[in-house]
Amino acid sequence: MTTPVTVPGKVFLIFYGLLGCAATILFFNLFLERIITLLAVVMKAVRERRIRNSGILPPGIRHDFSAYSLPGWKPSVYHVMLILGLSAITISCCASAMYTPVEGWAYLDSLYFCFVTFSTIGFGDFVSSQGAAYEYQSLYRVANFLFMLMGVCCIYSLFNVISIVIKQVLNWILEKMSCLFCQRCNKANVLLGRRNAIRPGSKGRQGRLGQQPDSDGPCDSDTEGRRLSGEMISMKDLAASNKVSLAIMQKQLSESANGYPRTVCGSSRHNGFSGGVGALGIMNNRLAETSNSR
Repeated sequence: MTTPVTVPGKVFLIFYGLLGCAATILFFNLFLERIITLLAVVMKAVRERRIRNSGILPPGIRHDFSAYSLPGWKPSVYHVMLILGLSAITISCCASAMYTPVEGWAYLDSLYFCFVTFSTIGFGDFVSSQGAAYEYQSLYRVANFLFMLMGVCCIYSLFNVISIVIKQVLNWILEKMSCLFCQRCNKANVLLGRRNAIRPGSKGRQGRLGQQPDSDGPCDSDTEGRRLSGEMISMKDLAASNKVSLAIMQKQLSESANGYPRTVCGSSRHNGFSGGVGALGIMNNRLAETSNSR
């Protein structure tokens, strides 16, 4: 286990670590992007072949189907997570099969070492290549390096995909909570309106029977009370309510034309989890469940 001892060595390690860690993160992000691109190409080809073999396409379209088929198609984040998870498990099992006879560890200890090392946790309780001599030492070190490189790349990509799934779950929880609060507010307003409604035969309604037809506006308390209590309303009140509904509809059409959100509980609501930087931005741009067109 090589560590810096002198003061110049430690200072050099600090500055070199800034550049080295940044370059490593860039490498992992590029690896993640290429992996997603490769999976997208393979999954799209499988999907096109399945559609061709299903027989739902006309005969003239089958030859040129791959040129313009599925233009906006993106792979599912759950499929990518499954493939990356299986890849990480396969690499860990193969690496553990190598570490068990060479290092003399139990197989479960080797699996534990693979996860701790591939996830860059690095407790240090198990360290490879620390023996005085190994049979085929050069080959073992090359294989150790390749397993660690592939394992770290797969685990890093898997962690990013899992973070996307967690983001989706949090978005779903926030949408459900906001819709639930909106429903509670609406129910509270309805109950308050029913409590203050003017019932048939009440003194307030009898006192207003002698008023002129044009004395009250279209949204007075009498009209609202009769509407909430279930009593029949006049043609004047019906026309006034239609005017209000038409104005609301015009406002909604204007907002939708200008690109503004209409409701709070809609699926297009943006929150603090939208977008993303680095690996999160790569996943948002290339996977289906995280795109804005969903």
